[in-house]
Amino acid sequence: MKKILISLVVITTVIFANTNIIVSIIPQKVFVEAIGGDKVDVKVMVLAGSSPHHYEPKPSQMIDISKANLYLSIGVEFENVWLDKFSNQNKNMKIVSISQNIQRGNDPHIWVSPNNIKILAQNILDTLIEIDPKNSQYFKSNFDKFIAKVNKVDKKIRDILKDTPKSSSFMVFHPSWGHFATNYNLVQLPIEIDGKSPKPREMIKLIKLAKRERVKAIFTSPEFSTKVASQMAKELDIEVVKVSPLAIDWEKNLELIAKSIAK
Repeated sequence: MKKILISLVVITTVIFANTNIIVSIIPQKVFVEAIGGDKVDVKVMVLAGSSPHHYEPKPSQMIDISKANLYLSIGVEFENVWLDKFSNQNKNMKIVSISQNIQRGNDPHIWVSPNNIKILAQNILDTLIEIDPKNSQYFKSNFDKFIAKVNKVDKKIRDILKDTPKSSSFMVFHPSWGHFATNYNLVQLPIEIDGKSPKPREMIKLIKLAKRERVKAIFTSPEFSTKVASQMAKELDIEVVKVSPLAIDWEKNLELIAKSIAK
């Protein structure tokens, strides 16, 4: 009898075991959990306040890698160095890119555009169904609800920007919002030049450009220094808006950007 009970526990655990998934950034976690629901356990590599450009996983995260069934990559810079190491750590872990069918350009921050989020969601859905086909209808139902939410956010942003002329400019310290700009016919003006803060002569040119384009705010991210942006904002008499492309509350984040531009 005891052996039968133990066997039943083992079988039940196998049948109802969730898929252990690792993702690179926090917004991915939100998207995957929205579609995977209670059938997935998701952990994030790049922790809050860190940059995905040069992140190094902690030893505890490498242990998570060794237990994972699936790694969903999104094309951020640190993956170029670490994905092979993750694969060597756990040869049974499947690695899938969810950035397929998205035009990346030189900007890896593809998740700040509702149009791109819908493609990411489709790629997540396809992967989950392939990994766990018995729950395909559950995933599809969650996917439909999530897409409805993304469409609602997109409409709200378009309403916020309805009186903003096409090709209006907004200034950012680090060029994280290019895909958002493309989504809404806007122009992103980065302060960083080739990943470096501008020199005094370059700052003067940027200030003149910001005045000419009637820039209303400078967006900075907590992952980067705000010193240069604050100096420029003071010169232009505009506000500095702190907003991270890695924030967990992605929809409010995008709406905040839109409202600041619309002002």
